[in-house]
Amino acid sequence: MDGTAGTTAGPEREPRARGKRRPQGEPVVDRALSLLAAFDASRSQLTLAELSRRSGIPISTTLRLATRLLRWGALERDEQGRYVIGLRLLEVASLAPRGHGLRQVAMPFMSDLAEVTRQHVQLVVREGMQATLVERLSDRGAAPVQYRVGGRLPLASTAVGLVLLAYAPREVQEEFLAKPIFRQPDHVLIPPAAMRRTLAEVRRERLAIYRRQDQEVIVAVAAPIYGADDSVVAALGVLLPEQGAQPRRIGFAVLTAAQGISRGLGAHHVSDRTL
Repeated sequence: MDGTAGTTAGPEREPRARGKRRPQGEPVVDRALSLLAAFDASRSQLTLAELSRRSGIPISTTLRLATRLLRWGALERDEQGRYVIGLRLLEVASLAPRGHGLRQVAMPFMSDLAEVTRQHVQLVVREGMQATLVERLSDRGAAPVQYRVGGRLPLASTAVGLVLLAYAPREVQEEFLAKPIFRQPDHVLIPPAAMRRTLAEVRRERLAIYRRQDQEVIVAVAAPIYGADDSVVAALGVLLPEQGAQPRRIGFAVLTAAQGISRGLGAHHVSDRTL
């Protein structure tokens, strides 16, 4: 499904062996970024000791860097004195062209789609070998999901991810297919040949339909969004409970909305891309 499992900003870091030091001369900015990367969806509040352990930075250096990040607003303290990500980072992130400009164009179409489906509507871009959720609109009665705006989604186990992978550059696809691919959340190995067939079908249909079993079966439907150079820059998706789901019917609405966003971004010949 497109979002029933929590995600992390990166892999869990193993505590550094006692007595080992980082290479001398490591830029301060790298260490500061390591502190910020220590946070993820499952660890959004960290004590100083936890921040030191997860970043692999000595606690004295962690305190010094954290103090500077607090002054700038990249970190804040909660009621228990734990460190949390600061709102200043949200302010800076909102200026990202791939998120802000895309979101501005997409929001009216997403609102219409959310009104029609009464479910979750997702706007997602590819970031390396994962997808990043740029925006999500959710109806109050929609099935519960845990992916958050700014969170990461797997490419192989979400409809939006399959769309982004299907239209990714060939070298990206080959790099992805060269490694073991596991379906989530059951961790079943997906043969590369099967994944190639799936991606070919997504390109042929210009639509991805994915069913995922977690607490309940969720059906995800997604379509590509094209940019001014006619390359796929994002994916638009809807999450539906399996009961009563009509993925083909919803797929037409998703594709129509994605085409509208594509036109708003300056894509050409969008009208030729129909189911």
